[in-house]
Amino acid sequence: MPIITFNAFSFLQKKLKEKHIEYSNVTMKLKQGTHAKDLIRQVQLESEDVEVVFINGKVASFDTIIQDSDRVALIPPGTPGPYRVLLGFKNKKV
Repeated sequence: MPIITFNAFSFLQKKLKEKHIEYSNVTMKLKQGTHAKDLIRQVQLESEDVEVVFINGKVASFDTIIQDSDRVALIPPGTPGPYRVLLGFKNKKV
């Protein structure tokens, strides 16, 4: 069973707080083979709520399997910052 450190940022914190779900440096146990998209559902968010998943400080696909000791962060759409492209994410085209 992977044990990870979970964080959510910006507007996602408010959504999780309303659902009484912890969102800052939370230690979580996941089922083996859990994908990032599964974690999003597990914390009761929709995939549209999340623009980027960071795993160990790097942008990862929603299909990435989360491993033991990973640090996982969820970032909502539209989060500002001058380094968006350098970090590997940019606004989705609708």
